[in-house]
Amino acid sequence: MCETGRVDAQIIYTIIAGLLLVVSALGTIFPVLPGSLLTIGTLLAWGWLLGSGASWWAAGLGMAIALLGWSASAILTGKKLKEHQIPKGSILFAVVGAIAGAFIIPVVGMFIGFAVGLFAGESVRRREVSGALGSSWAALKAMGLGIVVEFGCVLLASSIWVIGMIMHFVMR
Repeated sequence: MCETGRVDAQIIYTIIAGLLLVVSALGTIFPVLPGSLLTIGTLLAWGWLLGSGASWWAAGLGMAIALLGWSASAILTGKKLKEHQIPKGSILFAVVGAIAGAFIIPVVGMFIGFAVGLFAGESVRRREVSGALGSSWAALKAMGLGIVVEFGCVLLASSIWVIGMIMHFVMR
């Protein structure tokens, strides 16, 4: 009876971990949800709760990849923003625009608000539309690159989790 209860709990933990990994992948695209941080926490908890060699290997490797993606996203985005000399003030305009957009337009408002806020910040700074468009476009591409890198790493970490999950349950 105790062994059956343990396997059932492991299956429940695994299902919950899978659902959280889906949310974390969406969180890399929609920043309102936690992304890489949720992936790392989920894998750590899943590896600890299951406690097998396969679960720990998958969790450890997946956490390392998610951390790498999270870091690479921040570094790549920051580097591109510095290359195009986009100041923090324009980014602040973009963040305020994203927050307002999220409330005004459901689902896509955050993205639209970010772009509009960024353009507004750059327009105020540069005092010309063409320069503001160019720098805003460069900043949006930098953010998009960061999102793609982080999303790819979370998907890779989740794929490793699937392999670890299969190995864990096959070896039981």
